[in-house]
Amino acid sequence: MIYRHHIAPPRAFSQFSHDLIRHPRLSSDAVRLLTWQLSLPDGARESLSRTAERARIGACAFARAKRQLKEEGFVHERRLQGPGGHWITQQLVSNVPLTAVEAAKILARMPVHPSSADASPQVAPSPRLPTVGIPTPPLTDGHPKKDPGENTSHRPAEPERQPDPAPKPEPAPETSETSEHSEAARALVAALPHLSPDLRRIPRGMHDELARLVSRWLAAGHTPTAVRTHILRGLPDDGTPVHRPGGLLRYLLRGVPPAPAAPVPAPGAATSPPAARHPGPTRLSSRLGALRECEGDHVQATLFRPAGDETLCGACSRHRLPCP
Repeated sequence: MIYRHHIAPPRAFSQFSHDLIRHPRLSSDAVRLLTWQLSLPDGARESLSRTAERARIGACAFARAKRQLKEEGFVHERRLQGPGGHWITQQLVSNVPLTAVEAAKILARMPVHPSSADASPQVAPSPRLPTVGIPTPPLTDGHPKKDPGENTSHRPAEPERQPDPAPKPEPAPETSETSEHSEAARALVAALPHLSPDLRRIPRGMHDELARLVSRWLAAGHTPTAVRTHILRGLPDDGTPVHRPGGLLRYLLRGVPPAPAAPVPAPGAATSPPAARHPGPTRLSSRLGALRECEGDHVQATLFRPAGDETLCGACSRHRLPCP
């Protein structure tokens, strides 16, 4: 149950009919906009857009409310041109619906002269002081009356010459030994995918970087066999897969240890074969421990799994079989 209690305001109030407040086709924004306009004092010239701004009615809601008020006959407006070419928009707001003819009769009695505050600068121009002297037309032909006696051309200033920078040192010519190391390093890097299954996915973009690292090893006195042995020792021997072989090779080849010095044989002692100077790896992975390097004629190092004491792979053994 709802109870209502009314207290009549002693001042500053407006009377509205219930039909206006309970209009079925007017939204709450339209009723608020209309009642706000009707509550303004006599002589107020506040526009509907200004009223919507003060009543905190948004742009879309204002457009919808104004359209509803015009459709129901509570708002009428017309646009006409007054003296001086100034266009004026007249708006009529009423508390009862009016037809277009009734609204036109009321608007016809309204003054059309704009107020001084609304006049544009074109209607009421500000006073201007006349310029000094008599206006003269610009010169269209002829020469200047007096030679200035100096060069008045505006040539761009020449930039100051900066001293030539010191010449960059030219790179040292590549010697035959350095070129040989580079070729051997590139060949060794290209053969690394055949050295171990863990090195099959070396990125192509890292071949030049790895070749430079291997070239440093060769320049320090290490042999290609020693480089391959060092790489095999660095591979995991517990079956852990190598996801980034290029990064592992970069880590293994970054530091270059000093090359082992060759032992000086005693006078009269037999020299050991070259294979004895570089012993095999002391620790290999479980997958590579049973492999052996073929002693046959191969361009690159080839590993095979021997069945006994053979030193040749299957391909080399088949080529060396005696003919029947």
